[in-house]
Amino acid sequence: MACCCREEGTQVPKTRDRIMLRGMLFHGYHGVYEEENKLGQKFLVDVDAWMDLTKAGETDAMEQSVSYADMYKQIKTIVEGPPFKLVEAVASAIARTLLTAHPMISDVRVKVCKPHVAVEGIVDHLGVEIFRSSEGNKS
Repeated sequence: MACCCREEGTQVPKTRDRIMLRGMLFHGYHGVYEEENKLGQKFLVDVDAWMDLTKAGETDAMEQSVSYADMYKQIKTIVEGPPFKLVEAVASAIARTLLTAHPMISDVRVKVCKPHVAVEGIVDHLGVEIFRSSEGNKS
């Protein structure tokens, strides 16, 4: 399965490091239609989490970074958990969870794609991309 991430036009915080999780594939039950909630479908997720990784690189100490494994588990719990109607809501839940659980993360970009969609026409995937900041998460 191809990564749903395309870098063109992406908002990127300048002079920041990031952790990237690409091509995470999950089976979830999100959607507006009853069939989607009953049968489920595949969701492809990409996440960028911006933070200063200088100390992690200098000290080689895990406590100076964020665990990729923890982030993956949190994303998996959301995508494979209780259904949302919209992929926008799935992406927002992922962003909110990561920003809340990991104070080192200043900004996050989340892409949620549906590779198999019921539309009249040929598409590789449909989805959303959101960008959230920890500053906007404090409200």
